[in-house]
Amino acid sequence: MSLRRQLLLVSLLLLSLPWAGCQFIREMEGALRQGQEQALLATATAVAATLGTQPGLIYPHKDRLDGLDDSGLELYASPLDQPLILDGYGDGWEDISGGSFHSDPDAAPLSVDYRAVTRGDYLYLLLKIDDPIVIYHNPGLSPEPNGDRLVLRTWQDNSRQDYVIATAAPGKVRARAASRRQRGADAGRIRGYWQDAVGGYTLELEIPLSYTGGRLGFYLVNTSGKAGRTVETLGNVNALETSAPPWLIYSPGALRQTLAPLRQTSGQVQIVDKSHWLLADIPAGGAGQSTAQETFWLLRVIYRSILSRDPLPALPNPPTLGKLQGGELASALAGTAETLRYRDPNYATRTSLATAVPITHDGAVIGAVRILQSGEEYLSLTDQAFSKLLGYSLLALGMGVLGMLGYATLLSWRIGKLSRAASQAVREDGVVLDDFPRSRAADELGELSRRYADLLDRLREYNDYLRSLSRKLAHELRTPVAVIQTSLENLEQSGDPQHRAGVYIDRAKDGLQRLNRILTAMSEANRLEESIRNNHAAPLDLVPLLREVFLAYQAMYRDHRLELSMVAPSAIVSGVGDLIVQALDKLLDNAVSFCPAGGRIELQLRTAADGWEISVANEGPTLPPEMQNRLFEPMVSVREQVSEQVHLGLGLHVVRLISEFHGGTLTAGNLSAGNGVRIAMTLPAVHTQD
Repeated sequence: MSLRRQLLLVSLLLLSLPWAGCQFIREMEGALRQGQEQALLATATAVAATLGTQPGLIYPHKDRLDGLDDSGLELYASPLDQPLILDGYGDGWEDISGGSFHSDPDAAPLSVDYRAVTRGDYLYLLLKIDDPIVIYHNPGLSPEPNGDRLVLRTWQDNSRQDYVIATAAPGKVRARAASRRQRGADAGRIRGYWQDAVGGYTLELEIPLSYTGGRLGFYLVNTSGKAGRTVETLGNVNALETSAPPWLIYSPGALRQTLAPLRQTSGQVQIVDKSHWLLADIPAGGAGQSTAQETFWLLRVIYRSILSRDPLPALPNPPTLGKLQGGELASALAGTAETLRYRDPNYATRTSLATAVPITHDGAVIGAVRILQSGEEYLSLTDQAFSKLLGYSLLALGMGVLGMLGYATLLSWRIGKLSRAASQAVREDGVVLDDFPRSRAADELGELSRRYADLLDRLREYNDYLRSLSRKLAHELRTPVAVIQTSLENLEQSGDPQHRAGVYIDRAKDGLQRLNRILTAMSEANRLEESIRNNHAAPLDLVPLLREVFLAYQAMYRDHRLELSMVAPSAIVSGVGDLIVQALDKLLDNAVSFCPAGGRIELQLRTAADGWEISVANEGPTLPPEMQNRLFEPMVSVREQVSEQVHLGLGLHVVRLISEFHGGTLTAGNLSAGNGVRIAMTLPAVHTQD
């Protein structure tokens, strides 16, 4: 992997900057979350404390505060702000929920759907009755109601009050007291409309709240119109009951007026009684929404995704009309304030915080205050901070990546320049050039460049010394050689009869020959390099060449067993025959010097990958592992025995020079049997056309 790519991968560490920023935002969001919880808890506590001193705001009828649990037949009336058109057609009731009652399966089919609202000092009822046969009141039969009718039951002064609504035809209706002995309120103030409907009829009524006494029951009387048939009733009370009717649950006006200032807050305030009935619901104001809308929507989505935590439950729907549910309410009604977070059902990325505080009076819990607030109220405070943080992080990331890429480019260029200079510092013939650039930079690359230059300077001086060594030695040694040779010639011509003079002459000749061999060996490599440059390669068949030289080697080395092995009748290479023969001479001389007398030496020619391989294998000592790769270097020898022959470690180096001239390779290794060494020279083949 290139240095630029490595630094590019390293630059990815800069991604820790936005990650750290996001962690900071999460911590800030957690702090704001706690602040929101504390603020809602403080508000709810203040409202609960105020209501705890005025229990009549929650329970206008003291009997309900002191009463037992609800019976389950209570009627719930929602507060309504806009006026209703009282005409019996149900306009304006579309968004209001209600309940229903159904007759037994064995009785005549009869059902009623009811809805109730309060507005001001009045209660409004909408009853939709499914009755296949509607029997209207017939005044001719009796002055008392004798057809299908509705009976309303209220509670005043600890006694029940029944009001009957019947009509001879659809239209306006007014209630009348069910008994002539009933005294008190004017029944005519209970008024409304009776309208026919498909499969039944509809009743829309207006009732003064003061008539109810906090309780309300009703039942339908369904007559069949046939003699001898009994009537059927359906509702939340029974005609023969003497006890108080079920409670009418509604939002007291005094309570809503007390909580009216809370409309300016950003949370939804709800008041429930001890039975979970919703008595007041103050919607949240518009504060805190503008900041969230000012933030770009995509940033809000990213921000919400970063802050997303474990999945939250949705706000529970009440199983009963008018009753609120939730873990925080259950805890508050048990006497402990609780705060829970829910998922907003209308927005996938929003949450709602619910805080409930118990309302206590005389040490008893009489209800609870719940405040709901959207998570946008505090998330919007950090939207702008997050957008700025994201912008700064991306800017820093981009600058960091560009900076590191620029630095990597500069560093890669400097290293490449140094690499190119190092590759061109030594020519193919081994001459060290003196134009290696020295960097003036004070960093590690500059220091490396200067150290390379110093190393190449010392190497060039050493090579110059080695190249001049043979010439200097030849100059210094040829003079005494000439003196010895002249003295020996004069000694021979003097005719000295003494026997010892002949011995001195022989020794002087031997010394002279040894000096000549030393000079020849030392200057052989330089002469070979010069001769190689003056030769030109041509197609050459190795088979006849090896046969010819093998016969000569057999005559020269009679003390060893020489063998020739060739696998092809022809092996064409591009080369110079004299140089190949010279390389073979060095290989055979090297093999003979290590092979014991009577040992086996094999000269082999075989095919190799895209070429021909000439190898010489001899029995004898093996190569040390550390010398197998250095055997062809100059001035390297592994000989241990003392010999009269001169060995300066240049023989196999000469073979390497010849092999490189022919584009070949050299390998050296021990025989598989471990009883000798094999040296192979591989030369590229020349493919001739027939």
